[in-house]
Amino acid sequence: MNHPLRFRVFICSLFALFAFACTPKAAGPVTTTADPNQTTTLKPAADKTLSPCGKFSDAKNPDDAETNYVIYRQMIKAGESKQALKMWRQVYATSPAADGKRATVYTDGIAFYSDLIKEVPAKMEAYGDSILMLYQEARSCYPGDGYMAAIQGFDSYYTYPGSATDDEIYALFKESIEIDGAEKLNYFVINPMSKLLVEQHREGKIDVEETKMITDALKTRLAKGLKECKGAGCEPWQAIENYAPETLRYFETVQGFYDCQYFINQYYADYKADSTNCDAILTAYSRLRYGGCAEGTPEFDELKRAYGANCRQPAGPSDLKKAFDCLESSDYNCAIENFTAAAEGTDDAERKGRYYMYVAKVYYSHKRNFSQARAFARRAADADSSSGDPYMLIGTLYASSGPLCGPGTGFDSQIVTWPAIDKWQQAKRIEPGLAGKANTLINRYTQYMPSKSDIFSRGIKKGDSFTVGCWIQETTRVRTP
Repeated sequence: MNHPLRFRVFICSLFALFAFACTPKAAGPVTTTADPNQTTTLKPAADKTLSPCGKFSDAKNPDDAETNYVIYRQMIKAGESKQALKMWRQVYATSPAADGKRATVYTDGIAFYSDLIKEVPAKMEAYGDSILMLYQEARSCYPGDGYMAAIQGFDSYYTYPGSATDDEIYALFKESIEIDGAEKLNYFVINPMSKLLVEQHREGKIDVEETKMITDALKTRLAKGLKECKGAGCEPWQAIENYAPETLRYFETVQGFYDCQYFINQYYADYKADSTNCDAILTAYSRLRYGGCAEGTPEFDELKRAYGANCRQPAGPSDLKKAFDCLESSDYNCAIENFTAAAEGTDDAERKGRYYMYVAKVYYSHKRNFSQARAFARRAADADSSSGDPYMLIGTLYASSGPLCGPGTGFDSQIVTWPAIDKWQQAKRIEPGLAGKANTLINRYTQYMPSKSDIFSRGIKKGDSFTVGCWIQETTRVRTP
C-alpha cells in the first residue's frame, strides 16, 4: 500500500476541514404576530437540502451540541487529540451530521481512528472497522458526496484488505465516478479502479459499454491532471501515468474495444523511431489492422508499404511463411502456432532462437501475456546463446510489471526495476552491440527504484540479496537511485 498517498489524502482533507471550525449559531425560532393580543411561535420548515441525519438542531440542547463541535475542532488545532476525541464522541452521539451541510464529524472521526491505528497497530482491525462504519454512515447521510465513496473504496482496497470484496470496492469507485464525473473524480481512484476494471471485465461481471465508459473517464481525468498540475503536485499524476495506461492496455486484446486512432496513437510513433526494423513494422502494422484501420488511412498505408519493403521473407519453411501471413492478418494464435512449429523444425541455432523470439514478442505485444512471453524468450536464449535480444525483452517485461505487482507507485511496484536492470546488463554483456539501447533503458528506470528511506524503513539495505515475488520470482540485489 502506498502509505504516503493515503496519508496525504487525510492530511489534505483535515486541513480543509479546519476552515469550518467556527460556524455561526443556529437562528432561533421565528415569531410572528397574527393578533395583537396573541403571539404564536412557528417551527421553521424542514430544509430538504440538509442531511436527514442527526444535526445540531435535532439535539436535545442544540447550542451545547454546536459548542462542543467548535471546541473539539479547536482542540485538534491545538494538538490536544485525546481530549478532542472524547468531545468528538459526544458530538457524534447527538449530531453526527453537524449542521447538515458537511460531513466533518464523520471525516474527523476517520482521522482520529487513523491516528489510533498508527499509535496502536495491534488494534488495526477494530479501529479499521470503526473507520469503515463511519464511511458507510457518511455516505448514507451525504449521498451526493463522491469523495466519501472514493476514499472508502481506497481504504478498503489498500489500508484494510479483506474488509470488502473486490465487487464491493468496484461499486464504491463506480459510485464516486458517477457522482463526480470524469473531470472531477478523485485522483487516488484511478490506479486501483484500472486494475479492478480489467478484472471485472475479464470475469464477465460488467459489459463492454460500462467498461468503455469508465475507461474513458479514467483517461480523461489523468489527461486533465497531467495538463493542469504544477511542480510537486505533478508527482501523483506521474505515478498514475506509469500505472493506469499500462493496465488499461489489456483491452487491446479485446477485439473492437479500441478504435483505429487509439492504435495509431499507441504504436505509430514506435514504428517511426525505427522505421526499417521489421519487428517494429510488424507490431505496428498488425496492431493497426487489429484495431480496424483500413486502406485509405495514411498511417496504415505507410505501414503496409514498409512491410512490403522490409519484411518480405526469404524462402523458408512453410510454417514460417504461414506464421507471417497470420501475423499480418492479426491472427495471433495462428502466428504463435506456426512460429513455434518453424522453431522446432530447424536445427540452426540462430534461426531457432529468432523464431522463438517472434513467439515471445507476439505474446508481449499482442496477447499481453508476460509469463508466456518470458517462457519463449528463455527458449530463444537457450537456442542461441550469442543473442542478447531475449534478455532485452525479459527486462522490458519486468519493467512493465509495476501495475501487475503493485499499486503502480511505492515499493511493490518499484522493485521490478531491479531484475529488469539485471536483464539489460546481461543482454549487453552477451551482445555488446546492444549496449546503447540497454544503457538507455537502465538510465531511464534507475530513477524509478525505491528510495533510500523506503528500503531503510523495511529493514533492508543497499547491496542486500532480495527476491522479487509476483510472477517474476527472481533474486536480485537492492539498489537505490
